Amino acid sequence: MSIEVRHVSKHFGSFGALCDVSLKVETGELVALLGPSGSGKTTLLRIIAGLEVPDSGAGQIFLNDQDVTRRQAGARRVGFVFQHYALFRHMTVFENVAFGLRVIARKRRLPETGIREKVRALLQLVQLDWLADRYPAQLSGGQRQRIALARALAIEPQVLLLDEPFGSLDAKTRQELRRWLRRLHSELKVTSILVTHDQEEALEVASRVVLTNAGRIEQIGTPEEVFHHPANEFVMNFVGYVNIFHGRVEGNKAFLGPLEIEYSDDQDTGAARSARGLVRPYDLEIETRANGKKGFPATIGHIHVAGPQVRIDLTADSGETVHVDLSHERFRLLNLVVGQHVFVSPREINVYVDTQKA
Repeated sequence: MSIEVRHVSKHFGSFGALCDVSLKVETGELVALLGPSGSGKTTLLRIIAGLEVPDSGAGQIFLNDQDVTRRQAGARRVGFVFQHYALFRHMTVFENVAFGLRVIARKRRLPETGIREKVRALLQLVQLDWLADRYPAQLSGGQRQRIALARALAIEPQVLLLDEPFGSLDAKTRQELRRWLRRLHSELKVTSILVTHDQEEALEVASRVVLTNAGRIEQIGTPEEVFHHPANEFVMNFVGYVNIFHGRVEGNKAFLGPLEIEYSDDQDTGAARSARGLVRPYDLEIETRANGKKGFPATIGHIHVAGPQVRIDLTADSGETVHVDLSHERFRLLNLVVGQHVFVSPREINVYVDTQKA
């Protein structure tokens, strides 16, 4: 079941939540909507679900090539999983999952034996059949979220929409549920959209990532594409940590904080223009002395060795704070210590130039 959004706009008063948004999700895909708070992610999800409608005459929603823009939410067969579970506290786990099956019109409703068999199968699918008689208050956050997902799947939705489903959970539980969701999706192949502001979650779970900002789509691509080949400055700055060096480009050079590098572009008019250089922490090298590379001197302020990489905070002699990630092997080879004066150089730097003069 494919999902297609065509030129959708949505305003709440004078605020533009979505501005001419178009998106196609193929059958069986799991796509993540990623962006900062207020970027339009949840609004778009609610419009797909039928819980909101686009501005009059401003867009269409298609499910499997059928226009459902004016179709009520209940007629779309969409499963929706909320951040805060929305489980019925007075119902057992079993009855929560069975709820959607029991409220279906009588002529389409399964017999009671069929409902019970289906609920048991769903609880086994989410690996919580042993909790069937418990109440939501007796479950952990991660268990509640899996029950909420089982309930959404009970009606055999054409599409599954998840609105920051792991946002209220602790980091370890989120990580476990991300892996579990990825395995579950591989098994079920339900066309799914996951809304999140957690970039690690989006990059780990989704087959494609949609970057949103201020009601518009900035980039659509695989996790690898949006991380390693960002479409613009916003994407690079939002996805993954970056060091930002402010400065200008002038002639065929860029003067970015403590860095001076060769730079030229098609818009070069000879006049100085404001610019930023963005560098990932792992794209900065540390040497114990200058070695002829374009770089700058700095002093080590803090070293954090607990983790897959060694994180080093430095202060450039020109005053900028810089973060560098090194492998443990490289760190041991350099034998770095706090207070040491070193030389930092970028392996790769993305330069973004303003169109106006500096």
